Order: sequence, then C-alpha cells, then structure tokens
Amino acid sequence: MTRVKICGLTREADLAAAVDAGADAVGFVCDVPVETPREISVARATELVAATPPFVTSVLVTMPSGPERAIELVEAVEPDAIQVHAALPPGDLAYLRSRVDANLLVAVGAGDVPAAARYEDLVDALVVDTVDADGAGGTGETHDWDRTREAAASLSTPVVLAGGLTPENVSAAVSSVTPFGVDVASGVEADGGEKDADAVGAFVRRAKADRPLADAVEP
Repeated sequence: MTRVKICGLTREADLAAAVDAGADAVGFVCDVPVETPREISVARATELVAATPPFVTSVLVTMPSGPERAIELVEAVEPDAIQVHAALPPGDLAYLRSRVDANLLVAVGAGDVPAAARYEDLVDALVVDTVDADGAGGTGETHDWDRTREAAASLSTPVVLAGGLTPENVSAAVSSVTPFGVDVASGVEADGGEKDADAVGAFVRRAKADRPLADAVEP
C-alpha cells in the first residue's frame, strides 16, 4: 500500500483533516534556515506531535546544523520520526540514529538518488524531493519520475516521493515510481501554511486508490 504523508502542518484543524482523510504520517517543519510559511516553533511542534493520534506517524522535518542539534530537537518534540534536510555525512547520520528513539528519514535531491546508496543501512527511508539552492524542499516543483524510479530500483531503502505532488498528479506519480510513500505540502494548501481539507482528502484517496495491485495486497 502506498503510504501518504501530509507535511507542513501548522494548525490543529489541518492535523485533524489529515488524520480524518486517512494519512499515514503528518509532518511538522521546525528549525529551518529558509523562509517558509510552514515553519513552526519547537513549542508548537511539540503540541501538535502530542495531539497526533496513535497509528499516525508524527514526523519532525528539519534542517539541523549538525547531529547534536537534531538530537536536541527530537528530545524536545518527541516525534515518531525525524526527516533531515541537510547534507550530513553518513557518520553523523549513524551517530544521530544511535542517539534518538525515532525513525530516521533523509531527504535527497532528485538528481542525487543514484548516490543515495551511501545511506543504505543508515536510514529508515529516503525522501526524494525537488530541492532549491539551499537544499530545502517544499518547492512545489516536480522532477523526472521515470529517472527516479530507475535510480530507486537499485536501493533496498524505502523511497518516499515528494516534490510538486498534487491531487491532480499523484495517481500518475504513484503509477510511474511505485514508491513506498508520497509526501505533499504545498500541493494541498489553500494558502501558505494552511491546508485545504478537500484537497487533502482527494490527495489521500487518489494516492491510495491508484496504486499497483501488487502493492495493494497486504502479506
């Protein structure tokens, strides 16, 4: 089954909309050095993570200056997973993973997927995103899905597809890449940082309904 993450949540109403729609994971952007309407404070992230119900994975999305800062954030916010958008070397990622009680996701640019093999056995999933010059996601731009599928085929690490996804194109994205999961932020927004509940619902339905039959069968 294709998993769905709704990212960049800033309000309780948007968290409720994602949960009601059947999202598997929700993301909270915190402590990033780039301008984004989706960034919230550590205190706010802690509140929203605490409000996330059981069986929905809470994900702290951040661009830490180093592993120690990432550890501090996990200890403060207590998410189920941390998603790192930063060029941390494998040794730092191994250290981070050993020090936190959370799953570790690492974002890689679409053009860097072939080199992502260096993260095998270090992370729980790779988020393949369209990134800007600062290495941040949330650009609202798609990338070459066929190329991503080909590059990801050689990896054993689960791949989460992000970058420019919307309710209108998520079906095609799932069919093209057959990812472990999909991740959306700006593509389901009514305004910067505020989600459109109808768009969230449509995105989740289409991502889950239009998956390959082989992936729809649970073992």
